[in-house]
Amino acid sequence: MRTLDDVPREKWTRIASETLDIYAPIAHRLGLNQTYRELQELAFKHLRPWRYAILNKAVAKARSRRRDLIQKVQREVEAAFAAAGMNVRIAGREKTLYSVYCKMDEKHLSFAQVTDIYGFRVVVPSVTDCYTALGLLHQIYKPVPGRFKDHIAIPKVNGYQSLHTTLVGPSGVNVEFQMRTEAMHVVAESGIAAHWLYKTSAPEGDAGDRLGTKWLQSLLDIQHETRDAAEFWDHVKIDLFPEAVYVFTPKSQIMALPRGATVVDFAYAIHSNIGDRTAAARINGVQVPLRTELKNGDIVEVVTAAVSTPNPAWLGFVRTGRARSKIRHHLKTLAQVESQALGEKLLTQALRAEGMEKLPADDEPHQQIWEKLLRFTGSRNRAELLTDIGLGRRIASIVGKRLMTLLAEHGEKPDALLLTRERFTAHENVSQGEVILDGSENASVKFASCCRPVPGDAIVGYLGRGEGLVVHTEDCGVAKRLQHKDAERFISVEWSDEPVRPFETGVLVTVSNGKGVLARVAAALAAAEADITHVDMGVEEAQDATDLRFVVAVRDKAHLEAVLAKLKRTPSVMRAQRVRPGTAPN
Repeated sequence: MRTLDDVPREKWTRIASETLDIYAPIAHRLGLNQTYRELQELAFKHLRPWRYAILNKAVAKARSRRRDLIQKVQREVEAAFAAAGMNVRIAGREKTLYSVYCKMDEKHLSFAQVTDIYGFRVVVPSVTDCYTALGLLHQIYKPVPGRFKDHIAIPKVNGYQSLHTTLVGPSGVNVEFQMRTEAMHVVAESGIAAHWLYKTSAPEGDAGDRLGTKWLQSLLDIQHETRDAAEFWDHVKIDLFPEAVYVFTPKSQIMALPRGATVVDFAYAIHSNIGDRTAAARINGVQVPLRTELKNGDIVEVVTAAVSTPNPAWLGFVRTGRARSKIRHHLKTLAQVESQALGEKLLTQALRAEGMEKLPADDEPHQQIWEKLLRFTGSRNRAELLTDIGLGRRIASIVGKRLMTLLAEHGEKPDALLLTRERFTAHENVSQGEVILDGSENASVKFASCCRPVPGDAIVGYLGRGEGLVVHTEDCGVAKRLQHKDAERFISVEWSDEPVRPFETGVLVTVSNGKGVLARVAAALAAAEADITHVDMGVEEAQDATDLRFVVAVRDKAHLEAVLAKLKRTPSVMRAQRVRPGTAPN
């Protein structure tokens, strides 16, 4: 930026904009305030050269007019501290041109209306002296109401600590004072990294040190868990220049989070394992939804459970880059593990159809077989091959036949009895065996939104390319079209006798218009133990009836029939039936 004058002028806007949007905020977030201010000034100078020149001239003129005033303030303050026997170092400070410009722009002020251009930093030996200095200054000049900030008790998220107060000086000119220790001054000017090099045994910088290093560590965590620079930047920029909200743990520890942060952000700020296992939360002793935004002063308690895992829906409301990257990393890892397990199951079943009981072991006697199979498929390792099968990138029956050929070359023969049994029990249109579904499959298995199958429906499984296993109802139009075009990608799937969770399906309820009818329908669904996950409303042409399209969660087909029967008995309900998205009712 210092050499930008030598760069062609047409490049100024791009480089200066990038500096203001990216590099200056990063410097600020790291506490590199000298670098931050210089980057802002240089970018402003080249991005708005005319405004920069006008403002620079105005500030220079004001500086000359107010020089005597500022010197008087400094003399009076130094004399007061000397009389009190305090050992302090006082340095004058002037707002940067960019910060003056921003204040004028945001508050629609003229330059003459910006009264706090000048300020002082008071550097003292200890934290106690900071508060003593504050009291002394308030005896000399009157404080401006609402302009005091205690960043020592509650440090900024980048580790910055100081006391801020604005006083009404001589001639009614506002003057800002910042009180800090030497260690805090080093952090404020040069960043948390400089504090590590600052040789002091004083403990007052510890709170800011922890916050600054915590954010630096979060950057490393995000970088480790993201696969490319674009995704890394997406996560990091969320945390740049946050308006902080300060909340408390049950043990009264202060946590600083960006404004708009939720309970889940809080959980991940404590520890990634806490975030991953979050099941519920309480704010000020009251249980709240996980998407609840935090407010200053909230006491937040996270309830964890060993069986809880990150929910993809959390990505829709978390605010911090750390939480977002941790959730995505967990979901990606989970999807890979589940896809690999599904691929192993499908390949095993493909081998059984060929008369082989199980996959050859991943050991030295079978090493050559696996190496030849990996060369055949182009996979880097066994795990990648199985994952590709689970995601539908490779067909298990084709890989299985090749594996059987390699096993035969190795002297291993199919089991004739197993082969006879498998051929006798196999479905005629299926070549890859059968997968049992209970709803615990998570990322490796998707239930098609076009037909919304529930336990009890006749179903088929489709191995979409890169999608994993997609389950459709047997009579689904989409599935029939896919089967006509891609029959080899279909496998046999069946419901478990004991599903572990409810499944979503569509229900159409036509009601006669009247007061409280929606509440009665919702109450009927609740009484039938069907949770509503979505609802759409549409008025029919006659204007005397309304179609309510619900997505509800049911245990199985029998439960769905009971729900429909309950709805049909509800007053004002004219019709209740199962529907699929995008289809017209019967």
